[in-house]
Amino acid sequence: MKDLLHPLGLFLAGAGFLLLLRDLRKDRRDRALTALSMAYLASALSYAISLTPVWVRIDGFFGVTNIAVPLAQSCVIAVLVAQAVVLAYWAVPEREQHLARRRSRFLILSGATVIIALAVLFTLLTPAEQRPADFTLYYTHDPYYQAYLTLYITTYTVAEIYLAVGCWRQARHATSPWVTRGLRTIAVGAVITLGYSAIRISAVFGALFDFSVAHLEPYAWICGDIGAAITQVGYFLPTVANRLAEARSWVRDHLAYRRLRPLWAALYAATPSISLIPPPRQLPELLRLRGVRFHVYRRTVEIRDGQIELRSYLDPKVREESERRRKDEGLRDPELAAAVTADQIRHALIQLRNGPVAEPTTYSDARLPSPTTDEDTQLLLRVAAHFRPPDGPEEPDRDPQLSGTSS
Repeated sequence: MKDLLHPLGLFLAGAGFLLLLRDLRKDRRDRALTALSMAYLASALSYAISLTPVWVRIDGFFGVTNIAVPLAQSCVIAVLVAQAVVLAYWAVPEREQHLARRRSRFLILSGATVIIALAVLFTLLTPAEQRPADFTLYYTHDPYYQAYLTLYITTYTVAEIYLAVGCWRQARHATSPWVTRGLRTIAVGAVITLGYSAIRISAVFGALFDFSVAHLEPYAWICGDIGAAITQVGYFLPTVANRLAEARSWVRDHLAYRRLRPLWAALYAATPSISLIPPPRQLPELLRLRGVRFHVYRRTVEIRDGQIELRSYLDPKVREESERRRKDEGLRDPELAAAVTADQIRHALIQLRNGPVAEPTTYSDARLPSPTTDEDTQLLLRVAAHFRPPDGPEEPDRDPQLSGTSS
């Protein structure tokens, strides 16, 4: 059972560590993020060491029978300490981080003490054959192993209860729904792992009072591995949600950059002064998985600058006729204002050949509020959807940046 379930835990823990590694490189001063990364790394190591083929090779490398046991379980203690440290930082506001640091030092010192005690007790075990599959059942009658297992399971149980209670309480105060879901998932996983604790401590009592729990051995691994996997998924949820939000934002920015291009290109062809720096081609940015948020911002500003340059060419009759026609089409604000603005820009580009009008009007979309850049971009996307460039070349041949199909 162990060798069937451990690969799942190894995959989740390894994936979690790699997922957090990029964020850790960006901000190594985030102590909670560092602790969480270490929790995933230690968890992956504990699963890897406990796999039978790895167990056998580690024993052979060190020349000590079953040395893989304290190594793997020391990694588990490290996981529990790291998770408690994460919760310590999450549970206090930014101004009280000194309290979290103090608690973290205590947790790390306590974890180190337990690991040292486990190592001492392990050295007192009587020599025996290699038991990667049923180590606990084989050693359970040894009094030193009973002390070893009692210390390990007590630490494990206290840590999991602390994690379950702390995460459930913290979920009540979380402002992000994904953080709330993640914390509650962690709590559920921690509760499930208590089944592993119960079976393991029952083995100690069984040796003392002459009863066997050998038939429960598969369930111990099921509770331990499934509970730990659910806990890891809980830590995953907010991070994965953030990654998905970043991916959606990346896609939206690239789509906006592309959809604004015909409108921007028409204005640039008429008023090249709106863009002092040629925009990048979009295809290379896509292939390199680069974001274009800044370039979308620039394109939004440059389109507005182009509209300013064309204000003296806005014919009031064009606006009146366009509003009448667009209303007949069934359009209402904000689509009505965007469509009329698109018609105004198109006619103003044509009017450039004849000169300014006597009494220019304003753009129809000026009546729509767009206090932020993102809202202004969304408004211009509506305008761009209705815009049709005048007859003739849309882009000047003199600018190689505008002659490709991927900018």
